[in-house]
Amino acid sequence: MSEKRTVGITDTTLRDAHQSLLATRMRLEEMIPAVELMDSVGYHSLEVWGGATFDACMRFLDEDPWERLRRLRHLFKRTRLQMLLRGQNIVGYRHYADDVVREFVKRAVKNGIDIIRIFDALNDPRNMEQAMEATREEGAHVQAALSYTISPLHDIPHFVELAAVLKGMGADSICIKDMAGLLAPSDAYALVRRLKAEVGLPVQLHCHYTSGMASMSYLKGIEAGADVVDVASAALSLGTSQPPADSIVAALQGTPADTGLDLRLLARISEYFKEVAGSYEIPRDVIMGVDTNVLRYQVPGGMISNLTSQLADQQALDLLPQVLEEVPRVRADLGYPPLVTPSSQIVGTQAVVNVLLGERYKMVSTELKNYLRGLYGRPPGEVNPDILQQVLGDEQPVTVRPADLLEPQLPAARREIAEYMTGEEDLLSYILFPNVALDFFKRRRGLLPPLSHQKQKGASKPERSTGAELDLARFSEVEAQLVRRDGDNLVYPV
Repeated sequence: MSEKRTVGITDTTLRDAHQSLLATRMRLEEMIPAVELMDSVGYHSLEVWGGATFDACMRFLDEDPWERLRRLRHLFKRTRLQMLLRGQNIVGYRHYADDVVREFVKRAVKNGIDIIRIFDALNDPRNMEQAMEATREEGAHVQAALSYTISPLHDIPHFVELAAVLKGMGADSICIKDMAGLLAPSDAYALVRRLKAEVGLPVQLHCHYTSGMASMSYLKGIEAGADVVDVASAALSLGTSQPPADSIVAALQGTPADTGLDLRLLARISEYFKEVAGSYEIPRDVIMGVDTNVLRYQVPGGMISNLTSQLADQQALDLLPQVLEEVPRVRADLGYPPLVTPSSQIVGTQAVVNVLLGERYKMVSTELKNYLRGLYGRPPGEVNPDILQQVLGDEQPVTVRPADLLEPQLPAARREIAEYMTGEEDLLSYILFPNVALDFFKRRRGLLPPLSHQKQKGASKPERSTGAELDLARFSEVEAQLVRRDGDNLVYPV
């Protein structure tokens, strides 16, 4: 790292950090007092929108996610704003039609987003192409993300090849999205170095601290040429969040990769968010804990909490070691999907049911069946043919891009929601989360009482919408006891 260059810093405090540690419960009113300070830092960008924040705004906080974005855009005068988009899933948990994807991107950019980070849970480029093309047409920065994972298939050449495909599709930069904290420092160095040499686009690192390796991986990635790293304000860092901004900036001070950011400003921002975080009940092990089980089983920390809660509800917590051993086997049967929503829920719940019933795949969910049908996209590797035969019989998986099977959704939705619409953005909120949005619109008009916002208690156990449309009647009483319906989605206790 002898060549002098400025490494960019993206702060995730207003999106991924509080999603990871506060169950996405931070309100806009808690963000606004820090805006002026944050805007003066000189960040590469601020991640402020997307992911689960869209859903949580309406479901839990009685906020319009679009209005949140507009307010933040108005207040941030100097800093680029960034969001996370789940490809064809947008900010939901299933595929939406192309007309919805394109309209969502158009509205996101119009309302203030400068950079859109686009990923797919299966790393299927077909599920990213519409979002990438629309982002480019709207004049925003297209950041294509590699959902990083470990398996016999997911080696460095695999990710380099995928990045080259994404570059050919119009990516402006590449993000290594390490959602489970699996990226080892040596692998970070090797992967970044090859991406820079062979793909030639700017590279950004996004790592969660779950395994305790993220800061080390950042430093090695920066040595190899990484251009930007994702951090969070120290008060909302570590645990399942990102590395602390203050520490990374301090570590790079005086080196050829000096960020040029002011540690005094970062400390003042952290002091403010300490007050915000202090009003939430967050167990110490969530903030400071390191979960090395993620390295053995490739199971993210939040997913382990999910499995533990499911087993506890069944009074079968003693079976957790067997379930953790079963998760990698199910994942291998399914062609090694990265464990990120919704594949993590599909794999994890199937592992629990396999162990509880004492027979593998005796019962399967509709979501697992749809995965095998190819309706989520192309699995990374070959699916176990015995499982395919057992679940689908003679039915053949689809080979087309899954969204090609969907009819346009905007016209019908517009008719359904016409009386409640106050702007075009409402149409998209309704399509993504029909029941949640409709209730929100009714509360907005005074037709339903407002939600009472409560601080998250025990943020290690939030209720997370997964969007998994399981057929409970067919899936057995076991599955019915593991999940419950909440509006449009199923909620897994995490």
